[in-house]
Amino acid sequence: MADSLEDFNTFRARMNDVILGAGNLTISRFFNLDHRAYEPGALGTRTKEMLGLVSSLVLRCDDCITYHVIRCHEEGVTREEFLEVFAVGLVVGGSIVIPHLRRAMARLEELAAGQRGGGAGGQ
Repeated sequence: MADSLEDFNTFRARMNDVILGAGNLTISRFFNLDHRAYEPGALGTRTKEMLGLVSSLVLRCDDCITYHVIRCHEEGVTREEFLEVFAVGLVVGGSIVIPHLRRAMARLEELAAGQRGGGAGGQ
C-alpha cells in the first residue's frame, strides 16, 4: 500500500470538505444518512462498524475497508475480533476478497504499530 493512514485521513477529510462545500443537497443528505446509520440504536456503533467492515470486504472497496478498520480500532475491536470479522468477509465474499484481506491486515498492523509508538493513529 502506497499511502499511510495519515495520508488516507488527510485526503479523505480534504475531499469531504470539497464535496460537501459544493452545496449539492442530494450529496449532503447521503453523507448525513451514512453518518446516521452508524449511530447507536438497537445495534451499537461498534457492531455496526464491524458490519460495515464485512460489507466493505465483500464489496472489495479498499477505501471503505481502511475507513472501517480505523473506526473498528477506535471502537475497541480486538485483534481476535478483527480476525473473525475478516473470516466472515472471506467466507461471504470468496477468494476474490483475499487481496483486500491482505490490505485490511496491513492497515491493522499499521494501527497496532502506531499504538506501540511511531506511525499514524486513527482519525
